[in-house]
Amino acid sequence: MSDDDADAEDAEEAETTELSTDTLDARLDDAAEALEAAETEADLDDVEDSLDAIESDIEAADLPEADDEDEDDPETELSERLSELRDDLDQQRGPYAEDVVAALEDARGTIEDTRWTEDGFDDVLAAVRTFTDEAVIGEFSVAEDTEEAVLATVDEVAEAVADASLDPDEDAETIGALVEASDDLAAAIEDAEEWEDLSVRQMLDFHGFYDVLDHRKDYPPEWHALKLFERDGDTEKILVALDLLESDFMERHCMEAFERMGPEAEEAVDEMLSRAERRNKQAISILGKIGSEEATDTLVEFVDADSDPQLQKVTFRALGEIGATEAVQPLANRLVADNEDTRSRAARALGLIGDTRAVAPLSDVLADDDSDTVRASAAWALRQIGTEAALDEVANYADDRAYLVQAEAEKAV
Repeated sequence: MSDDDADAEDAEEAETTELSTDTLDARLDDAAEALEAAETEADLDDVEDSLDAIESDIEAADLPEADDEDEDDPETELSERLSELRDDLDQQRGPYAEDVVAALEDARGTIEDTRWTEDGFDDVLAAVRTFTDEAVIGEFSVAEDTEEAVLATVDEVAEAVADASLDPDEDAETIGALVEASDDLAAAIEDAEEWEDLSVRQMLDFHGFYDVLDHRKDYPPEWHALKLFERDGDTEKILVALDLLESDFMERHCMEAFERMGPEAEEAVDEMLSRAERRNKQAISILGKIGSEEATDTLVEFVDADSDPQLQKVTFRALGEIGATEAVQPLANRLVADNEDTRSRAARALGLIGDTRAVAPLSDVLADDDSDTVRASAAWALRQIGTEAALDEVANYADDRAYLVQAEAEKAV
Protein backbone atom coordinates (compact mmCIF):
# COMPACT_ATOMS: atom_id res chain seq x y z
CA MET A 1 0.00 0.00 0.00
CA SER A 2 1.39 3.40 -0.97
CA ASP A 3 1.84 6.21 1.52
CA ASP A 4 -0.93 8.20 -0.20
CA ASP A 5 -3.41 5.32 0.12
CA ALA A 6 -2.52 4.91 3.78
CA ASP A 7 -3.04 8.60 4.46
CA ALA A 8 -6.44 8.53 2.73
CA GLU A 9 -7.50 5.49 4.77
CA ASP A 10 -6.38 7.15 8.01
CA ALA A 11 -8.35 10.32 7.09
CA GLU A 12 -11.47 8.28 6.34
CA GLU A 13 -11.17 6.43 9.66
CA ALA A 14 -10.69 9.74 11.48
CA GLU A 15 -13.79 11.24 9.82
CA THR A 16 -15.83 8.15 10.66
CA THR A 17 -14.70 8.39 14.26
CA GLU A 18 -15.51 12.14 14.38
CA LEU A 19 -19.04 11.55 13.06
CA SER A 20 -19.90 8.67 15.34
CA THR A 21 -23.00 8.74 17.55
CA ASP A 22 -20.95 9.18 20.74
CA THR A 23 -18.86 11.99 19.28
CA LEU A 24 -21.90 13.91 18.00
CA ASP A 25 -23.67 13.37 21.32
CA ALA A 26 -20.63 14.75 23.18
CA ARG A 27 -20.59 17.82 20.89
CA LEU A 28 -24.24 18.44 21.74
CA ASP A 29 -23.32 18.22 25.43
CA ASP A 30 -20.64 20.86 24.88
CA ALA A 31 -23.11 23.09 23.02
CA ALA A 32 -25.61 22.76 25.87
CA GLU A 33 -22.97 23.80 28.41
CA ALA A 34 -21.96 26.75 26.22
CA LEU A 35 -25.59 27.80 25.92
CA GLU A 36 -26.06 27.69 29.68
CA ALA A 37 -22.94 29.80 30.21
CA ALA A 38 -23.76 32.34 27.45
CA GLU A 39 -24.14 35.91 28.71
CA THR A 40 -24.16 37.99 25.53
CA GLU A 41 -25.66 37.89 22.07
CA ALA A 42 -22.19 37.16 20.72
CA ASP A 43 -21.99 34.08 22.95
CA LEU A 44 -25.35 32.94 21.64
CA ASP A 45 -24.19 33.49 18.05
CA ASP A 46 -21.23 31.16 18.76
CA VAL A 47 -23.58 28.51 20.12
CA GLU A 48 -25.78 28.83 17.03
CA ASP A 49 -22.74 28.36 14.78
CA SER A 50 -21.85 25.19 16.72
CA LEU A 51 -25.38 23.85 16.34
CA ASP A 52 -25.34 24.56 12.59
CA ALA A 53 -22.08 22.58 12.26
CA ILE A 54 -23.46 19.68 14.29
CA GLU A 55 -26.60 19.59 12.17
CA SER A 56 -24.53 19.35 9.00
CA ASP A 57 -22.45 16.53 10.47
CA ILE A 58 -25.53 14.60 11.58
CA GLU A 59 -26.82 14.72 8.02
CA ALA A 60 -23.44 13.63 6.64
CA ALA A 61 -22.73 10.88 9.16
CA ASP A 62 -23.26 7.20 8.35
CA LEU A 63 -25.00 6.34 11.62
CA PRO A 64 -26.22 2.84 12.55
CA GLU A 65 -29.87 1.79 12.55
CA ALA A 66 -31.77 1.26 15.81
CA ASP A 67 -31.34 -2.17 17.42
CA ASP A 68 -34.99 -2.35 18.41
CA GLU A 69 -37.98 -1.47 16.18
CA ASP A 70 -39.64 0.34 19.11
CA GLU A 71 -36.60 2.60 19.66
CA ASP A 72 -35.58 5.69 17.71
CA ASP A 73 -32.49 5.38 15.58
CA PRO A 74 -29.41 7.44 16.65
CA GLU A 75 -29.93 10.04 13.94
CA THR A 76 -33.49 10.77 15.14
CA GLU A 77 -32.37 11.04 18.76
CA LEU A 78 -29.52 13.40 17.87
CA SER A 79 -31.84 15.54 15.71
CA GLU A 80 -34.37 15.80 18.54
CA ARG A 81 -31.66 16.93 20.98
CA LEU A 82 -30.47 19.46 18.44
CA SER A 83 -34.02 20.82 17.99
CA GLU A 84 -34.47 21.20 21.74
CA LEU A 85 -31.21 23.13 22.00
CA ARG A 86 -32.31 25.44 19.21
CA ASP A 87 -35.58 26.12 21.07
CA ASP A 88 -33.61 26.89 24.24
CA LEU A 89 -31.35 29.18 22.23
CA ASP A 90 -34.34 31.11 20.84
CA GLN A 91 -35.81 31.51 24.32
CA GLN A 92 -32.50 32.81 25.69
CA ARG A 93 -32.13 35.45 22.99
CA GLY A 94 -33.43 38.95 23.40
CA PRO A 95 -35.60 40.66 24.20
CA TYR A 96 -35.03 43.10 21.35
CA ALA A 97 -36.24 46.59 20.64
CA GLU A 98 -37.70 45.24 17.39
CA ASP A 99 -40.04 43.06 19.46
CA VAL A 100 -41.41 46.15 21.21
CA VAL A 101 -41.91 48.01 17.92
CA ALA A 102 -43.70 45.01 16.40
CA ALA A 103 -45.98 44.72 19.46
CA LEU A 104 -46.86 48.41 19.24
CA GLU A 105 -47.61 48.11 15.52
CA ASP A 106 -49.95 45.19 16.29
CA ALA A 107 -51.64 47.21 19.04
CA ARG A 108 -52.07 50.16 16.70
CA GLY A 109 -53.63 47.97 14.03
CA THR A 110 -56.09 46.47 16.52
CA ILE A 111 -57.11 49.89 17.82
CA GLU A 112 -57.62 51.27 14.33
CA ASP A 113 -59.41 48.24 12.84
CA THR A 114 -61.78 47.57 15.72
CA ARG A 115 -65.14 49.21 16.28
CA TRP A 116 -65.27 49.92 20.00
CA THR A 117 -68.18 50.61 22.28
CA GLU A 118 -67.94 53.82 24.30
CA ASP A 119 -66.83 51.89 27.38
CA GLY A 120 -64.42 49.86 25.27
CA PHE A 121 -62.73 52.94 23.82
CA ASP A 122 -62.45 54.46 27.30
CA ASP A 123 -60.59 51.31 28.37
CA VAL A 124 -58.30 51.51 25.34
CA LEU A 125 -57.58 55.17 26.07
CA ALA A 126 -56.75 54.34 29.70
CA ALA A 127 -54.51 51.45 28.61
CA VAL A 128 -52.49 53.65 26.23
CA ARG A 129 -52.09 56.31 28.92
CA THR A 130 -50.89 53.69 31.38
CA PHE A 131 -48.44 52.44 28.78
CA THR A 132 -47.03 55.92 28.15
CA ASP A 133 -46.47 56.30 31.88
CA GLU A 134 -44.45 53.07 31.85
CA ALA A 135 -42.49 53.85 28.68
CA VAL A 136 -39.01 54.26 30.16
CA ILE A 137 -37.37 55.89 27.13
CA GLY A 138 -39.13 59.25 27.27
CA GLU A 139 -42.19 61.24 28.26
CA PHE A 140 -45.34 60.75 26.19
CA SER A 141 -48.97 61.72 26.55
CA VAL A 142 -52.27 61.34 24.68
CA ALA A 143 -53.26 64.88 23.71
CA GLU A 144 -57.01 64.29 23.27
CA ASP A 145 -59.62 61.66 24.03
CA THR A 146 -59.86 60.64 20.36
CA GLU A 147 -58.79 57.61 18.37
CA GLU A 148 -56.55 59.79 16.19
CA ALA A 149 -54.69 61.05 19.26
CA VAL A 150 -54.32 57.52 20.64
CA LEU A 151 -52.90 56.21 17.36
CA ALA A 152 -50.53 59.16 17.07
CA THR A 153 -49.21 58.49 20.58
CA VAL A 154 -48.60 54.79 19.89
CA ASP A 155 -46.77 55.77 16.69
CA GLU A 156 -44.67 58.28 18.64
CA VAL A 157 -43.55 55.70 21.19
CA ALA A 158 -42.81 53.08 18.52
CA GLU A 159 -40.69 55.59 16.60
CA ALA A 160 -38.81 56.55 19.76
CA VAL A 161 -38.03 52.90 20.53
CA ALA A 162 -36.82 52.30 16.97
CA ASP A 163 -34.60 55.40 17.08
CA ALA A 164 -33.11 54.62 20.50
CA SER A 165 -30.68 51.99 19.14
CA LEU A 166 -31.14 49.83 22.23
CA ASP A 167 -28.54 47.08 22.58
CA PRO A 168 -29.91 43.67 23.66
CA ASP A 169 -26.97 43.21 26.06
CA GLU A 170 -26.29 46.66 27.44
CA ASP A 171 -29.95 47.79 27.48
CA ALA A 172 -31.55 44.48 28.40
CA GLU A 173 -33.29 45.95 31.45
CA THR A 174 -34.81 48.84 29.46
CA ILE A 175 -35.96 46.55 26.67
CA GLY A 176 -37.41 44.11 29.20
CA ALA A 177 -39.45 46.89 30.84
CA LEU A 178 -40.76 48.00 27.43
CA VAL A 179 -41.70 44.43 26.50
CA GLU A 180 -43.59 44.02 29.76
CA ALA A 181 -45.40 47.33 29.27
CA SER A 182 -46.33 46.47 25.66
CA ASP A 183 -47.61 43.05 26.78
CA ASP A 184 -49.81 44.76 29.39
CA LEU A 185 -51.08 47.14 26.68
CA ALA A 186 -51.95 44.25 24.36
CA ALA A 187 -53.79 42.44 27.18
CA ALA A 188 -55.79 45.55 28.09
CA ILE A 189 -56.77 46.13 24.46
CA GLU A 190 -57.81 42.48 24.18
CA ASP A 191 -60.08 42.89 27.22
CA ALA A 192 -61.70 46.15 26.03
CA GLU A 193 -65.30 45.85 24.88
CA GLU A 194 -65.75 45.72 21.12
CA TRP A 195 -68.93 46.45 19.18
CA GLU A 196 -69.06 42.78 18.18
CA ASP A 197 -69.16 41.79 21.87
CA LEU A 198 -72.64 43.31 22.20
CA SER A 199 -75.83 41.37 21.69
CA VAL A 200 -78.04 42.31 18.73
CA ARG A 201 -80.53 43.95 21.09
CA GLN A 202 -77.75 46.03 22.67
CA MET A 203 -76.58 47.11 19.21
CA LEU A 204 -80.12 48.11 18.23
CA ASP A 205 -80.58 49.91 21.52
CA PHE A 206 -77.35 51.82 20.90
CA HIS A 207 -78.82 53.08 17.61
CA GLY A 208 -82.01 54.19 19.37
CA PHE A 209 -84.00 51.54 17.55
CA TYR A 210 -86.49 51.05 20.38
CA ASP A 211 -86.89 54.74 21.26
CA VAL A 212 -89.86 55.08 18.89
CA LEU A 213 -91.95 52.42 20.62
CA ASP A 214 -94.74 53.90 22.73
CA HIS A 215 -96.61 50.62 22.70
CA ARG A 216 -96.06 47.23 21.12
CA LYS A 217 -98.88 46.76 18.70
CA ASP A 218 -97.03 44.27 16.50
CA TYR A 219 -94.91 41.27 17.35
CA PRO A 220 -92.00 41.25 17.25
CA PRO A 221 -91.56 44.85 18.48
CA GLU A 222 -88.83 45.36 15.88
CA TRP A 223 -91.48 45.01 13.16
CA HIS A 224 -93.57 47.76 14.75
CA ALA A 225 -90.48 49.99 14.97
CA LEU A 226 -89.76 49.27 11.31
CA LYS A 227 -93.22 50.51 10.31
CA LEU A 228 -92.66 53.72 12.23
CA PHE A 229 -89.27 54.26 10.59
CA GLU A 230 -90.85 53.76 7.17
CA ARG A 231 -93.56 56.25 8.03
CA ASP A 232 -90.95 58.80 9.09
CA GLY A 233 -88.63 58.08 6.13
CA ASP A 234 -85.84 57.01 8.50
CA THR A 235 -83.77 54.95 6.06
CA GLU A 236 -80.77 54.77 8.41
CA LYS A 237 -82.71 52.90 11.10
CA ILE A 238 -84.10 50.43 8.56
CA LEU A 239 -80.56 49.80 7.30
CA VAL A 240 -79.50 49.09 10.89
CA ALA A 241 -82.30 46.54 11.19
CA LEU A 242 -81.35 44.97 7.85
CA ASP A 243 -77.75 44.66 8.98
CA LEU A 244 -78.30 43.36 12.51
CA LEU A 245 -81.51 41.35 12.53
CA GLU A 246 -80.61 37.93 11.17
CA SER A 247 -84.17 37.03 10.33
CA ASP A 248 -85.68 36.27 6.93
CA PHE A 249 -88.95 37.75 8.19
CA MET A 250 -87.37 41.11 9.13
CA GLU A 251 -85.16 41.18 6.03
CA ARG A 252 -88.22 40.79 3.82
CA HIS A 253 -90.04 43.61 5.60
CA CYS A 254 -86.99 45.90 5.47
CA MET A 255 -86.67 45.38 1.73
CA GLU A 256 -90.40 45.90 1.19
CA ALA A 257 -90.19 49.13 3.19
CA PHE A 258 -87.43 50.45 0.92
CA GLU A 259 -89.46 49.49 -2.14
CA ARG A 260 -92.47 51.44 -0.89
CA MET A 261 -90.34 54.42 0.17
CA GLY A 262 -88.85 54.84 -3.32
CA PRO A 263 -86.73 58.00 -3.62
CA GLU A 264 -86.97 58.54 0.16
CA ALA A 265 -84.72 55.48 0.57
CA GLU A 266 -81.78 57.04 -1.28
CA GLU A 267 -79.45 56.32 1.66
CA ALA A 268 -79.95 52.61 0.96
CA VAL A 269 -78.41 52.79 -2.53
CA ASP A 270 -74.97 51.44 -1.52
CA GLU A 271 -76.46 48.46 0.31
CA MET A 272 -78.86 47.73 -2.55
CA LEU A 273 -76.04 48.00 -5.09
CA SER A 274 -74.03 45.48 -3.12
CA ARG A 275 -76.97 43.09 -3.18
CA ALA A 276 -77.78 43.81 -6.82
CA GLU A 277 -74.24 42.81 -7.81
CA ARG A 278 -75.11 39.39 -6.37
CA ARG A 279 -78.23 39.33 -8.60
CA ASN A 280 -80.69 40.03 -5.80
CA LYS A 281 -83.87 40.80 -7.73
CA GLN A 282 -85.62 42.73 -4.97
CA ALA A 283 -82.58 44.97 -4.54
CA ILE A 284 -82.64 45.68 -8.28
CA SER A 285 -86.31 46.56 -8.05
CA ILE A 286 -85.61 48.91 -5.13
CA LEU A 287 -82.87 50.66 -7.08
CA GLY A 288 -85.41 51.28 -9.82
CA LYS A 289 -87.95 52.69 -7.34
CA ILE A 290 -85.27 54.93 -5.83
CA GLY A 291 -84.31 56.03 -9.33
CA SER A 292 -80.58 55.79 -8.65
CA GLU A 293 -78.42 56.49 -11.70
CA GLU A 294 -75.50 54.95 -9.77
CA ALA A 295 -77.06 51.56 -10.44
CA THR A 296 -76.97 51.85 -14.24
CA ASP A 297 -73.56 50.25 -14.87
CA THR A 298 -74.38 47.29 -12.64
CA LEU A 299 -77.82 46.72 -14.13
CA VAL A 300 -76.75 47.01 -17.76
CA GLU A 301 -74.63 43.91 -17.18
CA PHE A 302 -77.85 41.91 -16.66
CA VAL A 303 -79.65 43.08 -19.82
CA ASP A 304 -78.43 40.03 -21.75
CA ALA A 305 -79.29 37.55 -18.98
CA ASP A 306 -81.58 35.43 -21.17
CA SER A 307 -80.96 32.40 -18.97
CA ASP A 308 -82.69 34.16 -16.04
CA PRO A 309 -85.90 35.74 -17.39
CA GLN A 310 -87.00 37.05 -13.97
CA LEU A 311 -83.67 38.82 -13.46
CA GLN A 312 -83.97 40.28 -16.94
CA LYS A 313 -87.55 41.39 -16.28
CA VAL A 314 -86.78 43.27 -13.07
CA THR A 315 -83.64 44.76 -14.63
CA PHE A 316 -85.50 46.13 -17.66
CA ARG A 317 -88.11 47.68 -15.39
CA ALA A 318 -85.52 49.23 -13.07
CA LEU A 319 -83.52 50.72 -15.94
CA GLY A 320 -86.73 52.21 -17.30
CA GLU A 321 -87.71 53.70 -13.92
CA ILE A 322 -84.23 55.13 -13.48
CA GLY A 323 -84.39 56.68 -16.95
CA ALA A 324 -80.98 55.23 -17.73
CA THR A 325 -80.06 56.70 -21.11
CA GLU A 326 -76.85 54.62 -21.10
CA ALA A 327 -79.08 51.55 -21.38
CA VAL A 328 -80.89 52.63 -24.56
CA GLN A 329 -78.63 50.73 -26.98
CA PRO A 330 -78.36 47.52 -24.89
CA LEU A 331 -82.16 47.49 -24.52
CA ALA A 332 -82.70 48.26 -28.21
CA ASN A 333 -80.53 45.26 -29.02
CA ARG A 334 -83.04 43.06 -27.16
CA LEU A 335 -85.88 44.16 -29.43
CA VAL A 336 -84.83 41.36 -31.79
CA ALA A 337 -84.46 38.70 -29.10
CA ASP A 338 -85.98 35.28 -29.77
CA ASN A 339 -88.16 35.45 -26.68
CA GLU A 340 -91.39 37.40 -27.13
CA ASP A 341 -91.52 38.52 -23.48
CA THR A 342 -87.96 39.82 -23.67
CA ARG A 343 -88.80 41.93 -26.73
CA SER A 344 -91.95 43.28 -25.10
CA ARG A 345 -90.21 44.20 -21.84
CA ALA A 346 -87.31 45.84 -23.67
CA ALA A 347 -89.79 48.01 -25.60
CA ARG A 348 -91.57 49.13 -22.45
CA ALA A 349 -88.27 49.89 -20.71
CA LEU A 350 -87.29 52.10 -23.66
CA GLY A 351 -90.63 53.87 -23.36
CA LEU A 352 -90.00 54.57 -19.66
CA ILE A 353 -86.55 55.95 -20.42
CA GLY A 354 -88.06 58.25 -23.05
CA ASP A 355 -84.94 58.75 -25.15
CA THR A 356 -85.69 59.76 -28.77
CA ARG A 357 -82.95 57.46 -30.05
CA ALA A 358 -85.38 54.61 -29.43
CA VAL A 359 -88.02 55.96 -31.84
CA ALA A 360 -86.57 54.30 -34.96
CA PRO A 361 -86.04 50.79 -33.52
CA LEU A 362 -89.44 50.89 -31.80
CA SER A 363 -91.08 51.93 -35.07
CA ASP A 364 -89.47 48.94 -36.78
CA VAL A 365 -90.87 46.63 -34.10
CA LEU A 366 -94.33 48.15 -34.47
CA ALA A 367 -94.20 47.57 -38.23
CA ASP A 368 -92.57 44.17 -38.46
CA ASP A 369 -92.75 42.10 -35.26
CA ASP A 370 -94.72 38.84 -35.50
CA SER A 371 -96.23 39.28 -32.03
CA ASP A 372 -99.09 41.71 -31.57
CA THR A 373 -98.27 41.88 -27.85
CA VAL A 374 -94.74 43.08 -28.66
CA ARG A 375 -96.12 45.53 -31.24
CA ALA A 376 -98.54 46.91 -28.65
CA SER A 377 -95.63 47.38 -26.22
CA ALA A 378 -93.70 49.24 -28.91
CA ALA A 379 -96.73 51.46 -29.58
CA TRP A 380 -97.07 52.18 -25.85
CA ALA A 381 -93.37 53.00 -25.64
CA LEU A 382 -93.53 55.42 -28.56
CA ARG A 383 -96.49 57.15 -26.94
CA GLN A 384 -94.48 57.47 -23.70
CA ILE A 385 -91.60 59.09 -25.60
CA GLY A 386 -94.23 61.53 -26.80
CA THR A 387 -92.41 63.50 -29.47
CA GLU A 388 -94.33 64.45 -32.60
CA ALA A 389 -92.42 61.91 -34.66
CA ALA A 390 -93.09 59.16 -32.13
CA LEU A 391 -96.81 59.94 -31.90
CA ASP A 392 -97.15 60.10 -35.70
CA GLU A 393 -95.67 56.61 -35.97
CA VAL A 394 -98.30 55.22 -33.59
CA ALA A 395 -101.21 57.19 -35.07
CA ASN A 396 -100.72 55.40 -38.40
CA TYR A 397 -102.06 52.18 -36.84
CA ALA A 398 -105.58 53.30 -35.96
CA ASP A 399 -106.97 50.52 -38.18
CA ASP A 400 -104.49 47.87 -37.03
CA ARG A 401 -105.50 44.23 -36.87
CA ALA A 402 -104.69 44.14 -33.13
CA TYR A 403 -107.04 45.87 -30.72
CA LEU A 404 -104.20 46.80 -28.29
CA VAL A 405 -102.29 48.55 -31.06
CA GLN A 406 -105.47 50.34 -32.19
CA ALA A 407 -106.02 51.56 -28.61
CA GLU A 408 -102.51 53.02 -28.44
CA ALA A 409 -102.99 54.66 -31.83
CA GLU A 410 -106.23 56.33 -30.69
CA LYS A 411 -104.49 57.67 -27.59
CA ALA A 412 -101.64 58.96 -29.74
CA VAL A 413 -104.10 60.82 -31.99
